Amino acid sequence: MNLNNHSFEDATMKKEIINRTEASKPLLWRGLGRLYPVKTPKWLPVLYPKRVWHMDRGTRTIYLTFDDGPHPKATPFVLDLLKKYDARATFFCIGKNAELYPEIYARIINEGHTVGNHTQQHLNGWKTDTETYLENITEAEKSIKSGLFRPPYGRLKSAQARKLSRFRIIMWDVLSGDFDQTVNAETCLRNVLRHTNNGSIVVFHDSEKAWQNMSNTLPLVLEHFMKEGFSFAAIPA
Repeated sequence: MNLNNHSFEDATMKKEIINRTEASKPLLWRGLGRLYPVKTPKWLPVLYPKRVWHMDRGTRTIYLTFDDGPHPKATPFVLDLLKKYDARATFFCIGKNAELYPEIYARIINEGHTVGNHTQQHLNGWKTDTETYLENITEAEKSIKSGLFRPPYGRLKSAQARKLSRFRIIMWDVLSGDFDQTVNAETCLRNVLRHTNNGSIVVFHDSEKAWQNMSNTLPLVLEHFMKEGFSFAAIPA
């Protein structure tokens, strides 16, 4: 199903997607040559309790996060949409992109959202020696002023994490899968609708690669959960 120009005002479409969501509840998707969890397994927060996996489960609040920006097309689209719904979010920015697009980076902050460090060059912690990785984060701090950090790909060695005590390390409990070009927007929407609940931290990407899936999914996510009585907040930095 093509989600372009659709709205949940189309009751038939809404019923169809919700029914598919309830009938098909995958926790894993095979994409990009590997399996990745759509819903964070319960054992991960137990294994890494110092990292933030979700927010307060007692309130009907959702925490949307956007990785890899700022991007000249995707980030303004997201900001315009968040403004339309009076929603707030958190943007985990790559340092080099914040340097390339300082006006967009400033707009994120000026419109009431929070930002986090996502390294200077989107490094994979598992594939990078600790010294180089930490230097890359420090380089990003020149343009990204925040006490929040999210490791690209969610991959961080314990030795690296121990050196990052100045940050709150923000993970997630719901992965939209918008970055995965082997799936479509309907799959991404189903991922979010099925697994998001009180206090969820949901991952989207404001990037070129994720543009098609994110731009078709995000409007319906905001519309659906607003109608369900949820609010959208930024993670305090």
